[in-house]
Amino acid sequence: MARSSLTFEPGGLGRRERRALRRASEAAVRDSQVAPTSRRDRALPEPAVPGPFGPGITEGGYWNLARPDLPAHQATSQHIAGIYPFVADAGLGHRGPIVGVDLNADALWHFSPFEAYIDTTDRGSFSTNILVLGAYRAGKSASIKMLVTRSIAFGHQAVVPSDPKGEWVAVAEAIPGGNVIRLGGGHATRLNPLDRGPRRVGASDEQHEQMVRQRRTTTLVSLVEATLPGTHLTAVEHAAIHTALERCIVDTGDRPTLRGVYAQLDAISRDRATDRRLADGAVQPRFVLRRFVEGDLSGLFEDESTVAFDDDAPIVVVDTSELFARGDLVAQLSQTCTTAWTQAVILNRDAHRNRYVIREEGWRDMRGLPSLQRQQEWLKLSRHYGISNIVILHKMGDLDAVGDADSQERNLAYSMVGDIENKFIFRVNHQEQASLRDRLNIPAPHVEMARQLRKGEFLAYVGQYSYLVDCFATSTAWEYDLFKTDDAVQATDREDAELRLVSPDELDALWPDPEPLDAGLEGWLSAATKEQP
Repeated sequence: MARSSLTFEPGGLGRRERRALRRASEAAVRDSQVAPTSRRDRALPEPAVPGPFGPGITEGGYWNLARPDLPAHQATSQHIAGIYPFVADAGLGHRGPIVGVDLNADALWHFSPFEAYIDTTDRGSFSTNILVLGAYRAGKSASIKMLVTRSIAFGHQAVVPSDPKGEWVAVAEAIPGGNVIRLGGGHATRLNPLDRGPRRVGASDEQHEQMVRQRRTTTLVSLVEATLPGTHLTAVEHAAIHTALERCIVDTGDRPTLRGVYAQLDAISRDRATDRRLADGAVQPRFVLRRFVEGDLSGLFEDESTVAFDDDAPIVVVDTSELFARGDLVAQLSQTCTTAWTQAVILNRDAHRNRYVIREEGWRDMRGLPSLQRQQEWLKLSRHYGISNIVILHKMGDLDAVGDADSQERNLAYSMVGDIENKFIFRVNHQEQASLRDRLNIPAPHVEMARQLRKGEFLAYVGQYSYLVDCFATSTAWEYDLFKTDDAVQATDREDAELRLVSPDELDALWPDPEPLDAGLEGWLSAATKEQP
């Protein structure tokens, strides 16, 4: 930067004297400035000369190129983590299975909802439940399969009350001791949603009977209201269901079934001489249960269970994929029955077990007020029974199918999901930005980040902390193939299609004529080029 100077001249000087004085002043200024260095000299560092312009700056205004001699900063690792929070984060420790890699800390990320709950530090969580939210093909199911499967080595168990796509069947079959219960599709398996279940520890006889009666009544009411969407049962219809259930319990020796309740409702509806209003209230529930006894759901839930819940199995999966192909209503009714049958067993504190309860298509468990109240009970009592409910949603908009706008049902559904403290947010669509901010209180920068996540990456919110995790850190190709869920997508172009091994039985089915197969490879190729039957 150029420097200006102010020169004072005494009066009475002539022109020559003033010119000489000015030249002498300019020469003095030039002598005080540092002459510019040559290109060769610029490569040499200048010595550090303290001056009035600050340390390392010479009087002439040039920066000192020498490295300053500063003492090293010394601090504890805890203070360093505070200075660089996203680089040296402590994570959740090494308790629980490895889920993936913490991309901010470049370290393995361990997580267990049970370990996080018992953690008394500021990194602990006040809930064992997990909300999993993400768009299609974002890696939700594969990530949860990794977490659950690896948690089995830590002594945890898993239950899938309803597997609508059959994705968990392969996982259960690959785990030693895994149990798969298949419904529909020619299987003779039946589940009784009105089973009593094991005795509750610490409850009196009256308390235990009240809990069993409430669960059975809630199941019946949920089935009726799910079949009649948009309507709520009247007090008379509730009384008819309760009366039919009590009579069935007496007649069957406390082994009620949907067939028995249907028979009692039929009897009540015909007995108009005793109580006409009660008879009218039994009509609608009777027609709903008729579908289970004589309709398209017969042979599944109307009689006593043909299988028992294996309490010692590391994972139990109820395969309902055959039923979900029959329509949305059948899928919802089936999921209500399988969930009630499972709930009767696993809500047992005396078992002293930690279980994951995976709720695929979690919004189906929230249809109707009774189902919502039962789901709310599951979430609230999860810590009491050692359960971690994993609710999987594709988007927050899935809850718009619950009740009407601003209804009690929809507000309760959004409130329940928002109260889940542990959240795994995968890649979301841009339509979800407002819901993530308003419903889940996700910060705006995190919402923008969630739109750009790659497959398998997710934002994990555990207690008061958040993490960016890449969960596709599989150790073997076998594990990756077991957890992926894109098996149904196959290449259609001949150039992209992959060769696969086929058995002789498959070949015989494609080409019934055995002569080309007996002719060797040339005959097989000639037959393969012909039009298939």
